[in-house]
Amino acid sequence: MTPVLPDGPLVDDAAGRLVRPYTVSDGRTRATSPFTLVTMVRATGAQTQGAFGLDHAQVLALCERPVSVAEVAARMQVPAAVVKVLLSDLTEGGAVVAGDTHPASPGHYARPDRDLLEAVRDGLLKRL
Repeated sequence: MTPVLPDGPLVDDAAGRLVRPYTVSDGRTRATSPFTLVTMVRATGAQTQGAFGLDHAQVLALCERPVSVAEVAARMQVPAAVVKVLLSDLTEGGAVVAGDTHPASPGHYARPDRDLLEAVRDGLLKRL
């Protein structure tokens, strides 16, 4: 099932976010899955098990490609703790997976080039 998102934002210029973060997570403050800010998550494309709300659909839409928890929180403009709760719900429902779920493409997780890093460091030191 593809989530249907509203055309307009859920933010009012004067009032701010129309739905307060604690209501998004039904008052829950702790995720049931061990997410960190840098945990990569992605949608599975599988039919979700359970009933999810609009905020869950927004998270799911943001996870079409692998994305970090921090980026999802930033794009939704809600605290990361709230996003972690929503992601936990979606993970338990089979709609989202966390971590490295596909083998990396060649060079995807390559170590940084030491010469490049040293050149950047030297350039920054010259500017100080």
